[in-house]
Amino acid sequence: MLSPSAAAAPLATPTSPTLKAVLWDMDGTLVDTEPYWIAAEIELVTAHGGQWDEEKAHLLVGSALDASARILQEAGVNLTSREIIDHLSNAVIAKVRRELPWRPGARELLADLHNSGVRCALVTMSERNLAAEVAQALDHEYFEFLVTGDDVNNGKPHPEPYLTAIDILRKTDPTITAAHCAALEDSVPGVASALASGVATIAIPNAVPLADDARRTTWETLSGKTYDDVNAVLASTFASSGAAL
Repeated sequence: MLSPSAAAAPLATPTSPTLKAVLWDMDGTLVDTEPYWIAAEIELVTAHGGQWDEEKAHLLVGSALDASARILQEAGVNLTSREIIDHLSNAVIAKVRRELPWRPGARELLADLHNSGVRCALVTMSERNLAAEVAQALDHEYFEFLVTGDDVNNGKPHPEPYLTAIDILRKTDPTITAAHCAALEDSVPGVASALASGVATIAIPNAVPLADDARRTTWETLSGKTYDDVNAVLASTFASSGAAL
């Protein structure tokens, strides 16, 4: 039987985890390169006698490049998957080198997270050649490392890209778990990948609308967002999930 003092003691409540890392999607979240991909797809399919338009292209937003290549082959592109990926990537890289359209508020949030001691990594289905171009265009080395489409066996919507990022973070800080991380995403496959990995997920829809999902937080824009906003999402996600560290 509990003593009166024990019975009167308040129940312990789990402590909300501290935000230690933010994992960024690239195309559509950090930079508005989706129009570049769509234009490259339309040009390629048309050159091979097929038909492609923005509506069809939107179905590929956020998907792994090898999966997109197979769909473009079905649309009439008579090239290998590797040739399709290289063609599209090179076309986007050429446009990025001429003009790199940053998403509103993205660079400002990156700087604030960095100044707050939060580790940042890029988790993208684009390959390393394009991701490196974007990362190097920043005015500071904000991204500790990149996880790209050519680093994983299973692309988004599979959780492997985000789980890979967490594994890399743990090499220098074994205390980090998914509960200490937040992901910023704009696409259906990207959001699914982040959620499946167990990280707090913030969606910022861009080229494609996203259906309502109580498991994630949705922002219209990154403009004006700071460390405090991301940390609040992490705390809210932890509280609603009832997870333990």
